[in-house]
Amino acid sequence: MAKQEDHFKKVLSHAKEYGYVFQSSEIYDGLSAVYDYAQNGVELKKNIRAYWWKAMVQMHENIVGLDASILMHPKTWKASGHVDAFNDPLIDNKDSKKRYRADVLIEDYCAKIEGKIDKEVAKAEKRFGDSFNKEEFLATNERVSGYQEKINSILARMGKSLENEDLVDVKLLIEELEIADPLTGSRNWTEVKQFNLMFGTQIGASADTATQVYLRPETAQGIFVNFLNVQKTGRMKIPFGIAQTGKAFRNEIVARQFIFRMREFEQMEMQFFVKPGTQKEYYEHWKATRLKWHLSLGMGAENYRFHDHDKLAHYADAAADIEFKFPFGFKELEGIHSRTDFDLKAHEAHSGKKLQYFDPEENRSYTPYVVETSIGLDRMFLAVFSNSLHEEALENGTTRTVLKLPAVLAPYKAAIFPLVKKDGLPEVAREIMKELKWDFNVFYDEKDAVGKRYRRQDAAGTPFCITVDHESLEDACVTIRHRDTMEQKRVKISELKGIIEKEVAIKTWLQKIEV
Repeated sequence: MAKQEDHFKKVLSHAKEYGYVFQSSEIYDGLSAVYDYAQNGVELKKNIRAYWWKAMVQMHENIVGLDASILMHPKTWKASGHVDAFNDPLIDNKDSKKRYRADVLIEDYCAKIEGKIDKEVAKAEKRFGDSFNKEEFLATNERVSGYQEKINSILARMGKSLENEDLVDVKLLIEELEIADPLTGSRNWTEVKQFNLMFGTQIGASADTATQVYLRPETAQGIFVNFLNVQKTGRMKIPFGIAQTGKAFRNEIVARQFIFRMREFEQMEMQFFVKPGTQKEYYEHWKATRLKWHLSLGMGAENYRFHDHDKLAHYADAAADIEFKFPFGFKELEGIHSRTDFDLKAHEAHSGKKLQYFDPEENRSYTPYVVETSIGLDRMFLAVFSNSLHEEALENGTTRTVLKLPAVLAPYKAAIFPLVKKDGLPEVAREIMKELKWDFNVFYDEKDAVGKRYRRQDAAGTPFCITVDHESLEDACVTIRHRDTMEQKRVKISELKGIIEKEVAIKTWLQKIEV
């Protein structure tokens, strides 16, 4: 656990030092749980979004995009249930005066038990070496089984209590587990209360005529209210999907863990409309498809797992999370939900407008069911960034900090260096940059020794470094260095585009899904 916390501190420090994430309004001491994406961060974020969009929209003939507005008619949120049911269970500590989400306190308690399981696995791996079978060990070790049963029991009870809105039992569970305030160790808790997470604002020229509206807490409702518009204008046939990315806003009282939980964040969602009765089939399909997308980035299958929901939302008949192993443990990265026909029927009832699909093959109209995939772009950013940050011991006894971002997502694909700032080398380097920038985001650097420049680009996550030396003037060749292996190779300038393209193209990475 201490090792994980230490790594997380390094992630935060590195994100600022190398221009990925800044605290919002930092010169005014910042704004809690609000962050700005810096020059490298905005590129990484853009590339993640593009990688998702390519896989979700452009690679599917029956999925199209949408960009709905942030502000929507207030009846939207009444119909969706957000006005009445979009709440978090909060609890205050009487001694520290700090407020916490009750469910997160319980989940963190379970995460500590998971840490004990990890320790048992680590000890067994050390003991048995190459003959160690992790799956068999997890299934047969009595101590590990006991830990897992305790976790399952706690989460099942919490899920049932929250589903039944039994907040008294949620507090009782916290007391029985002897969960203390993380800051002070106090167990002097208030009752658990529900808190609505929506930001409210007003539209209108004066206070007397202003209309109460909300900043959207999710992007999905913009898709549902446009369902029929898209279906008719796009001549879409069931099954089909509508995807969008965009900002959402939640008044998180207990926002924490850097960009993992923020008040202003970005979602990447797709709502897939299907014939009633087929939703379970498509639910399983999208669970498998989305996991393949994650695995295509090569961040380690052991860092992902499915978590089936014990507590289902009021609109769902099945739900699962793809969890990722962040520096603070396994947490939700993406949700796959079978939302039934709740949303379309609710908006139909509140608007008085028919939101049904006419099926020409069956010659009848019906309300489609919906299977949703929803991933937090900021969480995906943190997953990629934290997983990529490494400190490596080198053969010469030194260490290097390297950000091994998937090359397809890296902000800059290549950095171009003249060996020295004279003898015509900068001019050649600039010509290479001029040519490559049509296809890639590239970086030019001529300051300091080449070794230092390599280290800077390693830490910034750039997959390739290209060095122009005196021989380049004679043979039109340069040295290309690979970030991950530090291998250096002499290649023709004319070959650079093809070498880089092979490593960074979205096609190269997404084709792994088809294998």
